Amino acid sequence: MYWTLELASYLSDAPWPATKDELIDYAIRTGAPLEVVENLQSIEDEGEIYESMEEIWPDYPTDDDYLWNEDEY
Repeated sequence: MYWTLELASYLSDAPWPATKDELIDYAIRTGAPLEVVENLQSIEDEGEIYESMEEIWPDYPTDDDYLWNEDEY
């Protein structure tokens, strides 16, 4: 399983919180690339509900990862 910002962006509007099956269904319905569906299918799932992309891809960059001050712009 590998994620890129481009692949993760296909789930940015997903109906969070969601289960693995709901995310797979969403990815298929929205026409996400096959890699997104394959990545979701490879998640070891025990019926968990995911609150955000960070729970699926722990290295997903957040606003805190960027070093600029939004107040300056």
